[in-house]
Amino acid sequence: MNILRELRRRARFVVGPVLGICAVSYFAYHAIHGDRGILALRQYTQKVEEARDKNSTLLAHKSILENRVRGLNPNHLDPDLLEEQARVMINYGYPDETVILLDVNPGP
Repeated sequence: MNILRELRRRARFVVGPVLGICAVSYFAYHAIHGDRGILALRQYTQKVEEARDKNSTLLAHKSILENRVRGLNPNHLDPDLLEEQARVMINYGYPDETVILLDVNPGP
């Protein structure tokens, strides 16, 4: 009986630190591996960089398209762009031109 009583008395001093260590370990694990932890922050940072790269590419493409549309403005018509569009739409070419057809999906 004395041994059991001694274990109970000493267990009171051990339970608090053990629970504290468990709580700190839990929060430390989730600070690194959790949904908003350090590793998730790295992934989000990488996704943001990819989105910025894609955005800059799309803005450059948008600028090119805006210039082409500006060339088709009725108030200021670009003759070269008009000719290019007419050739595409009515499949027109000059007699002295050579047409080279490219295979879009080359087979293996």
